[in-house]
Amino acid sequence: MMRPATMIRNACLRNFSQSLRVGSAFLKSGDFCRYTSQAAASLQQDCEPSAYSDDESADHMDWDNLGFGLTPADYMYTMKCSNDYFEKGRLSRYGKIELSPSSGVLNYGQGLFEGMKAYRKEDGQLVLFRPDQNAIRLQTGAERMCMPSPSIDQFIDAVKQTALANKRWVPPPGKGSLYIRPLLVGSGPILGLAPAPEYTFLVFASPVGNYFKEGLAPLNLYVEDEFHRATPGGAGGVKAISNYAPVLKAISRAKNRGFSDVLYLDSVNKKNLEEVSSCNIFILKGNIISTPATSGTILAGITRKSIIEIASDCGFQVEERAIPVDELLEADEVFCTGTAVVVAPVGSITYRGKRIEFKTGAQSVSRELYSTLVGIQTGLIKDNKGWTVEIN
Repeated sequence: MMRPATMIRNACLRNFSQSLRVGSAFLKSGDFCRYTSQAAASLQQDCEPSAYSDDESADHMDWDNLGFGLTPADYMYTMKCSNDYFEKGRLSRYGKIELSPSSGVLNYGQGLFEGMKAYRKEDGQLVLFRPDQNAIRLQTGAERMCMPSPSIDQFIDAVKQTALANKRWVPPPGKGSLYIRPLLVGSGPILGLAPAPEYTFLVFASPVGNYFKEGLAPLNLYVEDEFHRATPGGAGGVKAISNYAPVLKAISRAKNRGFSDVLYLDSVNKKNLEEVSSCNIFILKGNIISTPATSGTILAGITRKSIIEIASDCGFQVEERAIPVDELLEADEVFCTGTAVVVAPVGSITYRGKRIEFKTGAQSVSRELYSTLVGIQTGLIKDNKGWTVEIN
């Protein structure tokens, strides 16, 4: 029987060398000029003159040692909304924002965020990965949180302008990416429990490397059966800011015990896998790749969605279903997916004192899936799905 990793290599990477440095279709020159001129006009109107040229790179950065810490890029984007109408947004220098003490986000946690990346291709052009999916997910979350949301076009335009204004902060090819963080918050003042009267859409950016300190080394996860990330009927299925602070205690406890992160179980039966603190989880057994179904308590990750499609194209049977924790005992591989982590191999999982180890390394399926996804994201593998968007 053909080994799964060999299957991926034969089915997915056969054309890698032929596709090297072949990106997705370029934006029409008119589109590029439009976004470049919009960014320039916004900067000229709202920002102090820059001390550097648009083409100057952040040469002081140690691109070889980027972690996932905050290094604020020069500009952020802001767009206000009142009466369900979003006014024209603008770029300004990254800095503090003014917020009422009685704002909806501070008092009631009415806020959402997204996470996405801009990559620099070998030819110097910048590329985004499936930004429309982030826009759609923000809209879904906004509906759940009783918030207005930018249109898909407004969202993508804001992200493009932010990336272009901060292009000197996009790391060289293969050195990392520019992490872009859109935020939608209830910024208007409110005392009683109700939706805020005004909203602010923000986008800022920071150059980043690997999310976990292990880099591409295998993660060691701890199964948490006391604390829960989400409950049925809650907001676990959207990217609400209120979903993340409650997991900090579990993460801190796990890291103090030497683990990389926490794997959560469902809150009802306490036996089915849900997700890791900031990423989705997959298990591999033979030719079957399984991941927990997004049934309202699990975030529908965009990397998750992409890996499902890539794996299916490569001949794997992909299942979205309830996965009992006991299935970890029989799994060949386990890996996590997310915008920040990309595809991260899991070397071991500890559950009730028992440590279970999994296959990792250069010949693993997770490594091949990682290589394929990153190849598409960075233009090294031809994008036949229309996932990438070039912005300069």
